[in-house]
Amino acid sequence: MNVSKMRKYALIAFVLVMALSIAACGSGKNDTIGTNSTNNAANNNTDQPKEDKTVDPVKLRIMWWGSQTRHDATIKALDEYTKLNPHVTFEPEFSGWDGYWDKLSTQAAANNAPDIIQMDAAYLADYAARNQLTELTTVNLASIDEVLLNSGKVQDKLYAVALGNNAFGLAYNKEAIEKSGIAVPQNGLTWEQYFQFGRDVKAKLGDGQYALMDDSKALDMYSLYQMSKGKGYYVTDDGKFNIDKDTWLEWQNIFLKLREEGVVPPATLSVTDKELDPNLDLMAQGKVVIRGLHAAQSVALDTLKPGAMGMVTLPRGEHGAGWLKPSMFWSVASSSKYQIEAQKFIDWFINDQGAADILTTTRGVPVSKTVLDYMEPKLSPADIMGIDLIKNTAPIAQPFKTSPKGWSNFGGKDYGTIAEKLMFNQISPEQAWEEVVKKAKEYGI
Repeated sequence: MNVSKMRKYALIAFVLVMALSIAACGSGKNDTIGTNSTNNAANNNTDQPKEDKTVDPVKLRIMWWGSQTRHDATIKALDEYTKLNPHVTFEPEFSGWDGYWDKLSTQAAANNAPDIIQMDAAYLADYAARNQLTELTTVNLASIDEVLLNSGKVQDKLYAVALGNNAFGLAYNKEAIEKSGIAVPQNGLTWEQYFQFGRDVKAKLGDGQYALMDDSKALDMYSLYQMSKGKGYYVTDDGKFNIDKDTWLEWQNIFLKLREEGVVPPATLSVTDKELDPNLDLMAQGKVVIRGLHAAQSVALDTLKPGAMGMVTLPRGEHGAGWLKPSMFWSVASSSKYQIEAQKFIDWFINDQGAADILTTTRGVPVSKTVLDYMEPKLSPADIMGIDLIKNTAPIAQPFKTSPKGWSNFGGKDYGTIAEKLMFNQISPEQAWEEVVKKAKEYGI
């Protein structure tokens, strides 16, 4: 082979080597791009397996008492929460006050309480002491007044979140009273003026109509009477019996006289009353014109006869009148499998503006200051009636007390049973007093 041809082949070989080298370098770069492209394609390929982001379904049992208005609003709120959180559904249980605590007690004893429980201050300490409630640690409480927040604590642990600000006062039928020609009651009545008001109204009413409710068996009403006399709450802070004998006998003898005068209904009628039941509430039936009621019940009260009802402060003594209190609470059962989900719901219930639009004041004035500022311009006259009762009670309110451990059965059942025997004249006031003291001792209080 001549030199010329050898140079020619060498040049070709060199060119080929360079080309292969460049191709190899290019191949490395393209491999990197190609790999990324392949990965991107894989990430966008709908046929590839995806991360499972579904949430396990949760069904929360939830239990409350209250009027039909409260029931309807709560059901709507539950439906709204499920729309926002499709994995959460609810199994609601609701009733009136009567029978509620018997049912809950049975469920809790069987370790089968609902996940979310509407709780009352009178029973909170007992349920917490029996370890039937869980401590609430994940609910946003930043916008709740500290006093109201602390009302849900037992031994410095939060077992219940208040759902509404509340006061106890008097509800009255404006139409019936004005028809009788008597002026409607005003804020600031003394107890003596209240009982005389009843006598004055009774004198204008027909047969089968009465002025006042028979509160001789209402321990909460009596306790406010005793406190207004400066005798303290009916139980001490450490759970000791503190019903003042002379004050209690005075109270019972007042109602004994009012029954004889026909100012309050006979016992046979009084025991049929069911608060805010359209068919059984004695004020709704036109049998009485005034009764004790909470501010949180103002909307339910108005539904009995729209626009016809009013509310004023509870009668006062030398030491004030009425009290401010949480209307009720949400608690979470310690037996619940869904304690975190239950607390998420409670957080939404008290802090969400959409929830507030549905619930309005069916459980009292909203506890979140932020929510209340949002809601106040939207509230109805019936709502404002309840808010006004709270505002008018605040300057004269007694300090709110929760019943210590051991008192729920005494106050919820036994006291009423003894008082009914007195109402039916089966025992005298003095005999009834002895039974009250004996029963309290049986509970160790």
